[in-house]
Amino acid sequence: MGSPAAQNSSRYFVPDPSVWPFVLTIGLVATIVGVSGYLENNHIGPLPIWLGVALSIFIIFRWFQGIARESEGGRYSAQVDRTYRWGMSWFIFSEVMFFAAFFGALFYARGMVMPWLSGEGAKLSTHLTLWPNFEGVWPSNGPANVGGEFKTIPAFDVPLLNTLILISSGVTITMAHHALKEGKRGLCILWMWATVALGCSFLYFQAEEYMHAYHELNLTLGSGIYGSTFFMLTGFHGMHVTLGTIMLTVITLRLMKGHFKPDSHFGFEGVAWYWHFVDVVWIGLFIVVYWL
Repeated sequence: MGSPAAQNSSRYFVPDPSVWPFVLTIGLVATIVGVSGYLENNHIGPLPIWLGVALSIFIIFRWFQGIARESEGGRYSAQVDRTYRWGMSWFIFSEVMFFAAFFGALFYARGMVMPWLSGEGAKLSTHLTLWPNFEGVWPSNGPANVGGEFKTIPAFDVPLLNTLILISSGVTITMAHHALKEGKRGLCILWMWATVALGCSFLYFQAEEYMHAYHELNLTLGSGIYGSTFFMLTGFHGMHVTLGTIMLTVITLRLMKGHFKPDSHFGFEGVAWYWHFVDVVWIGLFIVVYWL
């Protein structure tokens, strides 16, 4: 039969059926519909957005709570731990592909469409009929001056500050991880709160940057291909930073309650993986979107 420990390590925990995925889907759909309607000026007000966001956050926290109880209750075997690692790895890979699509759209517009519209290498001179005066200069608000004139955000201003903030947060969460593995829980909690504070600081400065872009630079989602790719890339990254900051907060609170052990803490590691991914994406954004 084997020892109880050996039997537990070979068991695979299967959770009970849950309604949380379906309720979370409802909250996310309400949020997306509300935001899309707001952007298209075809909405009934901000109520769907606030309800969707509130419902999503509530479900996420309840879901986290259930997973924490399962983990601390000793219901996860070594096989479950390996499954979580594979699952998190594939999730981050899907996120890499998600951002790759938007980076690809930016490269396509900047490196291929702009030269075509200006007549470079074109086999058919349709640009002479459609936009004869178009100049393929980046950043562009598109043919026919879509959205009016705008200014870009200098790379070595708030974007550089946010880059330093995120790089610093990568260092602090790594220090927290080392402290946890060494059994220094108090020091780990201190480093984690520092990481949360840096994540919140990043979001604050990005919100300030957006308000400055809209109100003073006339840089909006309607500012041609540059405006749309700029806000799609930086906006989705901001959403990932928001989710990552929420997860960091949950992990820190769990640490304060005595959760996680030096040799068993994948919940912590999974969030750290995600946060490092967010850091790397931002470095790419800083170079491609702001600097070049």
